[in-house]
Amino acid sequence: MNATEQYRTARDRLMALDPTEVAEKFVWPQFEHFNFGLDWFDALGNDPVRAHQPALIVTGDAGTTRLSFAELSARSTQVAGWFQSLGVSRGDKFMMMLDNEVELWEAMLAAIKIGAVILPTTVMLNPEALASRIQRAGVNWVLTNQQNIAKFSDLQAHGINMSDIGLVVTGDNPVAGTHAFTDAYSSTTQFVVDGPTPADAEMLVYFTSGTTSEPKMVLHTQQSYSVGHFSTLYWLGVHADDVHLNISSPGWGKHAWSSFFGPWIGEATILSVNYARFDAATMLDVIEEFDVTSLCAPPTVWRMLIHADMGRINTPPRNAVSAGEPLNLSTLEKVRDAWGVTIRDGYGQTETTLQIATTPGLKVPAGALGKPLPGFNVELVDEVTSQLIAGPGTGQVALRLDPGPVGLTPGYYRDAQRNLQVFGSTLYLTGDLMSRDDDGVYTYVGRADDLFKASDYKLSPFELENGLMSDPVISEVAVVPSPDPVRTAVPKAYVVLAPGHTPTPETAQAIFAHARTVLPPYGRIRRLEFVTELPKTVSGKIRRVVLREDEIHTHGDQGQHTTQVMAARTTTQGYGHEYTDAQFR
Repeated sequence: MNATEQYRTARDRLMALDPTEVAEKFVWPQFEHFNFGLDWFDALGNDPVRAHQPALIVTGDAGTTRLSFAELSARSTQVAGWFQSLGVSRGDKFMMMLDNEVELWEAMLAAIKIGAVILPTTVMLNPEALASRIQRAGVNWVLTNQQNIAKFSDLQAHGINMSDIGLVVTGDNPVAGTHAFTDAYSSTTQFVVDGPTPADAEMLVYFTSGTTSEPKMVLHTQQSYSVGHFSTLYWLGVHADDVHLNISSPGWGKHAWSSFFGPWIGEATILSVNYARFDAATMLDVIEEFDVTSLCAPPTVWRMLIHADMGRINTPPRNAVSAGEPLNLSTLEKVRDAWGVTIRDGYGQTETTLQIATTPGLKVPAGALGKPLPGFNVELVDEVTSQLIAGPGTGQVALRLDPGPVGLTPGYYRDAQRNLQVFGSTLYLTGDLMSRDDDGVYTYVGRADDLFKASDYKLSPFELENGLMSDPVISEVAVVPSPDPVRTAVPKAYVVLAPGHTPTPETAQAIFAHARTVLPPYGRIRRLEFVTELPKTVSGKIRRVVLREDEIHTHGDQGQHTTQVMAARTTTQGYGHEYTDAQFR
């Protein structure tokens, strides 16, 4: 049995397992050599059944492009040959900073076939952040687009000599000193396979969000992602008849999970959108036009769709999933009312593939996350005693490393000290707190560093946010501790209002009144501020650390506001007036 046959057999065996038996019966397939581009994607491109099925559809401001498995297989091989003619070789570090452009999928497959190491990078970075990543990772090549090429001309001031780095640019306009990606389409250079690819060969290096420190560099191999994403496919539940739309921006792990590996492992069609600005109504049009059967979106997007007319879609997706941050109960209920489908939640990290989720056919209580995915041995660790929790309880999620799951990073790139700290024991600690019930179902509580004490009560921001989100006037909310001279800290809510509502004292009063009915007295919201948007990472996670720091600056001096601080907040972050519950008693 060759690698392709072994891969498909292992996948089919997994997908046939019921949620009640998968944990006991699933075994990770082991490979000595494996290359996702050559051993899997090209096999689909040469499969008479699959070859002419659409592999990728990209639609957006520039129109719509469709490529079948056969076309994308051939196109990526042609790009790989052109890359080799430029000097790209196995082990080279290739930064890719593109939007949802067809060239991204072509280049990623080409680099994987060559054995180059891809560094997915968000287009939102400034030159300073780019320079740091290029230097720390030892980047050899960069692929970007016309809109972002100017950022790389400014890197000399940050200590980067771009003459040492090959620069490739998409688009029709030639840029001096760069290689035009369009030349790849006329290239006649034959791609040469440079020997078999070890399954443990480096394939991707991802930068974490960096919400509290300098972004970590997370390494993934051919095996940890090509095979590790079996768990992601089991969560998605897609197959060859599906059109899967993942609303995500390139540059972080979730894009690879749900816009590359997961769906293609399942032989599904990937649909991607490339609009300059997100618009919920336009997204609903896309779902209708392309007969989307499976939709994956972060909670932020689900909340936006709720405020559009979801009911106008004649045939809504039969499959709905979400990851990135926990879903609020009100969001789940509103989507179920509109489409008759329950969003299934999923949890993973840049360091892993999907770890815990509600998989197809698994019944969990409303608002629960789900159960551990196949191949992940999950434990809960007591935050006080550091002991393992047997049975139901609440603690920090940890993964057993003896043996470690295939879908876990082999380590942080070029960071031996951090690897010793994180992987130097029998457990990998995720930093996330969850509760586990008698049936082994997990429910998200919050990041360990997001929990805070108020009047000696430990509070979870997510639990408070979940209660507040039941108020229809609230579109999004983030709760953080606000320093208080009496209670040490009090819960403060930063609120984004739903369309049609205005940030008035009357609205604030109504929200405080609602909070008193849905939250316990010790978790009552004491301060409230309306904002136009919440600070987020590129992956859509709320950066509570930014709001916590703002509260320290504002209330840290015995709870007194200063004119300078308030002026800075209004000018640089667009925050408005702060209300307190005491005003409305």
